[in-house]
Amino acid sequence: MEETVHNEEIQLVVFKLNRESYGISILQVQEIKRMLEITRVPHSPDYVKGVINLRGSVLPVLDLKKRLDLPPGEYTDDTRIIIVKMEDVTVGLIVDAVSEVTTISSDSVEPPHTVVSGLSAQYLSGVGKLDDTLLILLNLEAIVGVGADMTKAS
Repeated sequence: MEETVHNEEIQLVVFKLNRESYGISILQVQEIKRMLEITRVPHSPDYVKGVINLRGSVLPVLDLKKRLDLPPGEYTDDTRIIIVKMEDVTVGLIVDAVSEVTTISSDSVEPPHTVVSGLSAQYLSGVGKLDDTLLILLNLEAIVGVGADMTKAS
């Protein structure tokens, strides 16, 4: 039996927040949308931008910069909403731009150190090296709160 576990390929959707590149597993991405009209929800956390109607489903949309305590920025023509799904939870994440879909080797992923770019390590799953660029790999379950506060609301 061969051991191929150590050098798995990871497919990532790469996107920008301010000047940094971030990656999330393509397996969690359902689709990428242009900015839509977002309906504000009263009494929601400040990082919850509101909800959108996506083909009859109402989905919460998170402002990823606010959630990660990054400086805010203007929405542009490049701003996108990445629709992600974890377990039974589907949400939209607002990002500055989606750059590419790429594949990196799991060998090139380092575990997250306590703080990268001012982000709390709980929101990171690692840091990947892609050519000369460092990709900050996000832990969507922690960011979205799957299994925590979102399931209590239902």
